[in-house]
Amino acid sequence: MDMLNERIVKDGVCIGTEIVKVDSFLNHQIDVELLDKLGKKFSEIFSDVQVDKILTVEASGIAVACMTARHFGNPPVVFAKKTVPSTMNDDFFCSEVRSFTKGTVSMVAVSKKYLNKGENILIIDDFLAHGEAASGMADLLKQAGCKVAGIGAVIGKRFQGGEKRLKEAGYNVKLLSNIEKIIDGKITFVL
Repeated sequence: MDMLNERIVKDGVCIGTEIVKVDSFLNHQIDVELLDKLGKKFSEIFSDVQVDKILTVEASGIAVACMTARHFGNPPVVFAKKTVPSTMNDDFFCSEVRSFTKGTVSMVAVSKKYLNKGENILIIDDFLAHGEAASGMADLLKQAGCKVAGIGAVIGKRFQGGEKRLKEAGYNVKLLSNIEKIIDGKITFVL
């Protein structure tokens, strides 16, 4: 998606050889018009799958998932919480997720009442690096007896291996932008 790649180059900030910050338009401050276009693109590239719900993880995936839902006819968006709040007193599905960017391990949880056996769930997130968040969400869906309809991320970082790992596990993975490498502050995209 050329428009997205251009925006990443223009407004993204490279940190070393593994991190690109896009918080000016994607996951801190949000460019709503751009996110609407990204949501539309996800609906186009996943048009061949049934989507009963969309799953993401808090917090930066929520906006993208909501805009994507709008273009799928507004199925519910469920987001896995990184901490189990005191208000989540019913049963829940839980999975461990490592965050490359933050260097932490979280237990993500979704109330059992929001994932129903047999549902087709599309996983949407802002980034796909090592694939930990997507794997954790897929694990939640497995526990619930749901089908992973696909995994979509706005930005993939191919050099970190998550895309390959998820595809080898049999998942339908689609990335709107895919970074091959970052060297000396220059981003090279997968063609």
